[in-house]
Amino acid sequence: MEEERGLVEKGKRGGEDEEKVRSIRDAIRVGMEESRRQWKVAAPIAVMSLFTYGNYSSIQIVAGHLSALHLSAVATGLTLNNVLASGLLRGMGSALETLCGQAFGAGQIGMLGIYIQRTWIILLFASIMVSPVYIFASTIFSLLGQEPDIAALSGWFDLLILPYLFAMAISYPCQKFLLTQSKVMPLACIACIGFILHVSLLWLFIPVLGWGLAGAAAAFDVSSWAIALFQVIYIKVWCKGAWNGLSWLAFKDLWPFIKLSFSNALMLLFSDWYIALIVLITGLLDNAKIALGSLSVWMSVCNWEYMLLGGFMAATSVRVSNELGSDRPRAAKYAIIISGCTTLCIGLISSILILATWDKFAVLFTSSKEVQDSTSTAVYLLAILLVITSLQCTLSGATIGGGWQALVAYINFGCYYLLGIPLAVTFGFLLHWGMQGIWVGMLCGNITQILILLTMVGKTNWKRQAAEAEKRLQFWSGQDEEQNMED
Repeated sequence: MEEERGLVEKGKRGGEDEEKVRSIRDAIRVGMEESRRQWKVAAPIAVMSLFTYGNYSSIQIVAGHLSALHLSAVATGLTLNNVLASGLLRGMGSALETLCGQAFGAGQIGMLGIYIQRTWIILLFASIMVSPVYIFASTIFSLLGQEPDIAALSGWFDLLILPYLFAMAISYPCQKFLLTQSKVMPLACIACIGFILHVSLLWLFIPVLGWGLAGAAAAFDVSSWAIALFQVIYIKVWCKGAWNGLSWLAFKDLWPFIKLSFSNALMLLFSDWYIALIVLITGLLDNAKIALGSLSVWMSVCNWEYMLLGGFMAATSVRVSNELGSDRPRAAKYAIIISGCTTLCIGLISSILILATWDKFAVLFTSSKEVQDSTSTAVYLLAILLVITSLQCTLSGATIGGGWQALVAYINFGCYYLLGIPLAVTFGFLLHWGMQGIWVGMLCGNITQILILLTMVGKTNWKRQAAEAEKRLQFWSGQDEEQNMED
């Protein structure tokens, strides 16, 4: 029954809010209870992320055994997919995370089915709109200066994984739909099944049938669609209260929903594109091969840390949206504080481990002595980034749960593109600091963003945010309920 209600105690507006902390004993009690709730969401989401990352990694491992050209082609093709198309769908799906989370907290369970159907419609339409990126990927890579053989093979691979895009248009909303109800164990189990299927198909299609890179793409497509279908089946069979079948109401008020989804997408896309630009700028250095190798090591370390931190970002979003929806503003505030303390500890531990193994950890990622030396000389920057990333996850979860994505999109644009990128170019090229200069510039943008978000969250009137959540729910659900009565 607890899973049915999620992590909200009342499941309706007007529930009793969390008691005010007045002593150390109260702080320990609230911290333990909140931490338990968040770990119940974060741990399964981290497992799901691990298996999802395994799907990408296994393709690159297989491609690397085919040839160096195939490895470069797959890495390039997946980068375009992640930065543009997949990132767009993931960002637009975050609107569902806000609306479903707050609706679930307010006890408006029936609206979740309408919201997910609207999101399916919007993301499928968005997939059609970005399909030309996959179809003409070879031309795009050529215009970006890729070598002809890499551009051709990367473009062919992206064309073959076009079905994956439409699978994600179904899967991403399913993930948010289940996440906001704290039904996260099914997501982890389905991801595990998908990973096993994916690896099995890779073995069947490539070593056994000899399909080569086409086999890798086919395994990627089939496993992605299998995951999406398993999620839909689970929703249809085990989410009776939230899923009441297909409804024409899903086509109602699509334009406001599209605008909300797109503004949410910008918040995540600005972050993804920021990293992509840093990679491109790094590639312009004189020692680009070594610099990009070091950057790859740093990104790999950050990705492994994000496996766990991403779970807490999701948990924070769920807790904040549920509590605001149920009119428990103090509980939402405490959720952010506990999440921030937890993720900060994870970031500090990660940084300490990296600093303690500053001249050894790079061996896990590369055999190049030059790349290892380059990575170790700037390890302090990586340590700072790990701490910053930990705070960003909590703050990003809070903004998604509170529905502030549009505002944060402007903040990200200013911090990243008006400050971070110009400083990276200035330090890296004009001041001749090289790779470390680019990273210092990037960190300046990240730190500025963190300071702004911390100030914004710290000064937030949470009672007002709970009232805003109620207005948001009335806007999105009021007309639909009225239409239901007419029908």
